Amino acid sequence: MTMKKILLILTVFIGSLATGMAQTEPDDANPQESKIRERMQEYIQNRLNLSRNEAEKFTPIFVRYFREFAQTHRSYKSDRLVLQQKIIDLRIRYRTEFRQIMDEQRANRVFKHEDEFRQEVVRMIRENKRERLEGRPLRRNRSIVE
Repeated sequence: MTMKKILLILTVFIGSLATGMAQTEPDDANPQESKIRERMQEYIQNRLNLSRNEAEKFTPIFVRYFREFAQTHRSYKSDRLVLQQKIIDLRIRYRTEFRQIMDEQRANRVFKHEDEFRQEVVRMIRENKRERLEGRPLRRNRSIVE
């Protein structure tokens, strides 16, 4: 998969969060969101050093969390303060579920790694956009997505 395709997928994902497309099941309805979720899930699992057993239990819970996060973002994007509170509530609820799979420290770090992943994706998109505007060829940076 070329970097251009990856950036397109990431742009569509972030754009869909920003525009608030009303979808009840984002992963099933949007293959790009599904790919982003899978990459984020892999990133978090690697950062947490989950065992195979932990990873198998983590996956369905993370998929539910990801869907609820996206739906929450779409529903409350017009009120930033309420959005932040809803995301905090969502994370507290899912932290309890993650604790059933792993220790408390790693359960708390799930959200730290999620934020890192999102920040890195946004940084890559901005960097590539800037390079395009400057007329330079795109660099291949796969550290976060592969």
